[in-house]
Amino acid sequence: MKQQFNFIKGVALSLFSLILFTDAFAQSKTDQKKILVDVGHGQKFWHDPNDMPGQNPDLIERVKYMSGELTKNANNLKATLSYQKGKFTTESLKDVNVLFLQGAGGKFDQSEVTAITDFVKNGGGLFITMDEDYWGTLEQININDIVKQFGIEFKQNNPNQTSGGYAKPGVIARERWSIPVHGARIVEGGTPFCFINTDESTFGVYKEISKGGRIVAMGDGMSSLYMNQWENVNNYQCQQFMGDVLTWLMK
Repeated sequence: MKQQFNFIKGVALSLFSLILFTDAFAQSKTDQKKILVDVGHGQKFWHDPNDMPGQNPDLIERVKYMSGELTKNANNLKATLSYQKGKFTTESLKDVNVLFLQGAGGKFDQSEVTAITDFVKNGGGLFITMDEDYWGTLEQININDIVKQFGIEFKQNNPNQTSGGYAKPGVIARERWSIPVHGARIVEGGTPFCFINTDESTFGVYKEISKGGRIVAMGDGMSSLYMNQWENVNNYQCQQFMGDVLTWLMK
């Protein structure tokens, strides 16, 4: 009788352990953070590295490098990385923590603007860049339709064409990170935290929205292309900078 009881007890404990393990596994899957990278709006550099048929080999290698660097940042946050190749919808942004909207080259229709702004209003994190006119004008790329609703606006080209900038330590950056910039666009609104070395003009701002939504807007995209080398500088700290940015946006 005692042996039978011990057997039943052992089975019960095994089942209980299995239930706990299954529940913990399901919980970890549910709680996993998600970063969504936009590659569906004419991006010149960002693509899905696993879906680049017929592309220039040099570009493929560059994209693999950038994706690898972003994946490192994501892994540190226990987050997954995926790519948005079509229009944004409420459904496509469901369960996303951070939308990585870097270097768009075309327009967003009104339904996409609404989906993205609703995503931020409901607590999502948005990383967004808009480079100088050489890469696309504000008439060609309606990026302001998204950020102006939150008091941020991309403006004209910065007349300062010198290279080199930094992120000021504070809410986002843990240290004064050296980051690349050249030919930036002026961005206004929010709190400035990225500056050009030579004149302290702003090219990066952040803002926290009600319900926990957060935005980082950059008037130069070089740091989010992980360009550690530029014009005789080969030690820009893009990985560290982007790690801090994504950490802040993920909260």
